[in-house]
Amino acid sequence: MRPKWNTGYSRYDVMGGSQRLMPGVKTLLVINVAVYLLQQFFDPRLTMNLGVTPTRVLHDLAVYQLITYMFLHGNFLHILINMFVLWMFGREIEQTWGTKRFVWYYLLTGLAGGIFTVIFQPNFALPTIGASGAIYGLLAAYAVMFPNRTIYLYFLIPIKVKYAVILFVGLELLASMSATPDGIGHWAHLGGAAVGFLYLKLDWRLGRLVRRTSPLRIFSRLSYRHKNRKLEKNRQKTDEIMKRVDEILDKINEVGLENITEEERRFLGDASDILSRRDK
Repeated sequence: MRPKWNTGYSRYDVMGGSQRLMPGVKTLLVINVAVYLLQQFFDPRLTMNLGVTPTRVLHDLAVYQLITYMFLHGNFLHILINMFVLWMFGREIEQTWGTKRFVWYYLLTGLAGGIFTVIFQPNFALPTIGASGAIYGLLAAYAVMFPNRTIYLYFLIPIKVKYAVILFVGLELLASMSATPDGIGHWAHLGGAAVGFLYLKLDWRLGRLVRRTSPLRIFSRLSYRHKNRKLEKNRQKTDEIMKRVDEILDKINEVGLENITEEERRFLGDASDILSRRDK
């Protein structure tokens, strides 16, 4: 079932979101922080082994990196910003959708970020890490669900969510076209936002198509049509019987019961049996 989205302000005139920490957001925060601590204090090789490296994905089939990269971060500021956005926007999205759909969407857009990185930088031999692909997916979701909410850009400038996300994505697109590497996974950001937006815009159509073409739904429709045809056929037969009964009763009124034919007597008896069975 497609979630019902509030596209106005509701009880949040200025974006603040629910103060409740939802289980999906909480779990993702814990995993990201735990992996970051492992990177920093126990095994720094995690970045090289689990970050998405296009050449390794393509040549060594290290496809697991398309998932693992989104739980790694380069430094404290990197994880702080990503987890802050996850907390700020993710709570209300999860409340609206439910935990299962929210986590699925988060992982899907994070995966899309990794795939975009491989597709558009196939010869890149350094790992890309960070939850930013999924985070941009959340930004796209929030812009679709609550486009007129107000946030404060850099905690100072009030701006509607839809315009803020368009600005962020536009800057990422421009940066991705630069010939000078800046160490930021712009294609991961764009992939998460693009796939998230398409998922939200197409999901209800695809879901409706799947529901309409599912074997159970097709069987139900055929069964319903068959039942309707049977009911219509029975109704027509009943009408024909009643019409014939009325004709015989009119004849009885005119000439008397003793003057109708034996076939007409049998028909009245049979009609009575048929109609009484249908009433049951």
